[in-house]
Amino acid sequence: MHIGFDISQTGVGKAGCGYFADAMAGAMISIAPQHRFSLYSSFGDSFFDYRMPVFNPYHASNTHYGPRHLTREAARKFWSRDELEAKLSNPDIIHSNNFWLPTQITSSRLIYTLYDLGFVIDPSWSTERNRLRCFDGLFKSSLVADWIVAISEYSRASYLKTFPHFPNDRIRVVYPCSRFTDTTRSGTRPDKIPHLGNAEFWLSVGTIEPRKNQRLLVKAYAEYLASGGRPMPLVLAGGMGWMMKDFSQYVGDLGIADKVILLGYVSDDEMIWLYRNCYAHLYPSVFEGFGLPVLEGMQFGAPTLCSNTTSLPEVAGDAAMLVSPASVGDWVNSMRAIADSTGTRQTYAAAARQRAGKFDRNRSATAVLDIYREAVRVPKRINSFQTSTLQSHLA
Repeated sequence: MHIGFDISQTGVGKAGCGYFADAMAGAMISIAPQHRFSLYSSFGDSFFDYRMPVFNPYHASNTHYGPRHLTREAARKFWSRDELEAKLSNPDIIHSNNFWLPTQITSSRLIYTLYDLGFVIDPSWSTERNRLRCFDGLFKSSLVADWIVAISEYSRASYLKTFPHFPNDRIRVVYPCSRFTDTTRSGTRPDKIPHLGNAEFWLSVGTIEPRKNQRLLVKAYAEYLASGGRPMPLVLAGGMGWMMKDFSQYVGDLGIADKVILLGYVSDDEMIWLYRNCYAHLYPSVFEGFGLPVLEGMQFGAPTLCSNTTSLPEVAGDAAMLVSPASVGDWVNSMRAIADSTGTRQTYAAAARQRAGKFDRNRSATAVLDIYREAVRVPKRINSFQTSTLQSHLA
């Protein structure tokens, strides 16, 4: 097969969507050298990074790159043209990983990665621009995608509830995997915390944004300290996202600014050290399509407390302490429970490593390749006439 694969979010500063695409691209190229892979560092214009693919190359004899664009306007012009498939050398598969997808495809099979519908569930978790961009791609996928790759059963069910016209036999769950392939690495301690050692800090990983629920977490942490909890600092690792510009002030108002350490975006090597050395990993997110930091922390034996909602129980199973993301008191009690018992902490650390072993990148990549093979065996969901008619309505 000739497989066209969107890697537009896999560059410097990538987050969950980029990690999924990066892992699948690398694994598929490795385990299926008989196929030809075209990697699209530019894919539509909704997500654009002119540095791609220079900063994240994939090296293999069966791999080459699709068009590279230096401006958003050039990308928009290329990806909106009618003869797109011919310009892409008529791939058998075109796989979207960044919410956008082309609607003018008449022959190639369109595969669409479904991450989550958080922007539909609660508009306050995102900006208006991002909501419109994501929903536009999501809605179009329900009309023209041949197959949907959902990253959790929760996301799959949410999609079918939102778009009941999509055939449920063409949406399949493929779990993401950790970006880290070597669990023996020790990692590197971030320069901002030279004074912290093993099991001397709480850790929370994730972009600072409303749905990640860091406001509730720091409030719970303040109450934990006030209740006499073991005075370990709270380390937050993740870039500052939207709608949280006042977060530092919020922490200060709680009187814990000297005990909360904001690392910002950290390197992979630093992340490994944090996971490996934290006392426990706290993940209070209100909504997740999957919850990759939970899996990655477990991989390095981080005892884990995470929310009991959306997809997170699928990831954590019974290997984490599941806590309501709406209850400050429940988080305080759970933190006290694990802080007051090293035996409990060790039990969760062992369970975490075992649970993480169930998520394997080659297994996931094989599942994606199986979808591709099935997609090319059966007719497209909509034919050429329907495609042209739909295009005229969407234009």
